[in-house]
Formats: sequence, structure tokens, C-alpha cells
Amino acid sequence: MSGKSKKKTAKKPGQANIAVNRRARHDFELGERFEAGLVLVGSEVKSLRDGKANLKDSHARFQRGEIWLFNAHISPYDPASQFGHDPVRARKLLLNRREIDKLDSKIKERGQTLVPLRLYFKNGRAKVEVALARGKRRHDKRASMREREVAREVDRAMKRR
Repeated sequence: MSGKSKKKTAKKPGQANIAVNRRARHDFELGERFEAGLVLVGSEVKSLRDGKANLKDSHARFQRGEIWLFNAHISPYDPASQFGHDPVRARKLLLNRREIDKLDSKIKERGQTLVPLRLYFKNGRAKVEVALARGKRRHDKRASMREREVAREVDRAMKRR
């Protein structure tokens, strides 16, 4: 057994995380979450299976009665370079009409935005978890950082005893 150990992450059975948007929890107050499918081309699926995706600076928007994912980077799949894809193209999210209407009304009336939290495979299908979010102000970020630091110190003190 090697000296390195990987940190175990809690996942549900049948799900494999591809990319996680860590900045979302820092920059936004997260609200209701939704699971959506993605419309992808073949080379994007192959690249996702290799784990080559990044959700940094990505967001979802309502356009033409549909919800689209913007700025999500899925690297081109090298063996399919002839028929490759644009790494940051807009990708359509697959949701029920009721969910789309609900999200559209909340985005318009409350000034919230849709932020992708993670990209994963569920039963062989690529899914993205999006959340309704409201941007944090600078003092909110400081307060949450302070709370995290206090929790760490409490955990350290408990370990020492």
C-alpha cells in the first residue's frame, strides 16, 4: 500500500463526479437545486469520461424558452480531433417544462442566477446540478470565512483532548 491516500468524497451509488464548481459556494448563497441533462456531441462525452471538464466561471441562462449552460469548458477529445467540438460552446440543459417555467420566474422576479455546481455521470448519462443562487457581498464572504475558521479551531481543540 502506498503512503498516499485519497480523500473519500461522499457520492451516491451509480454517480461519478467529473467536475465540481468550488467557487460557487464561496461566491454565492445557494438555494434550490435541480438536476438537468445535457445535450452533448460524441466527442464531448468521450472527453467527459476522461474527466476533462471545468465549470469555473460557468453559468446558466434562460434564452428562447430554454435553459443554456455557458462557459463550461469541455476539452476536445484528441482522437476525434477531425470531428472535434468547440470547448466552451453553449450547451442546452434538459429539464421538465414545469421546472423551466419555475426557474424562469424566479430568475426574473428575484434577481437570482443559475450556477452549475457539479458535472457527473448518473447511470451512464451526463448530468449537471444547477442551483438558484444570489451573489454574496464582500462582508458576507468574510463572515462565512470567519465561521469556517472558527469551526476548524473547534475541531482542532476537540482532537487535542
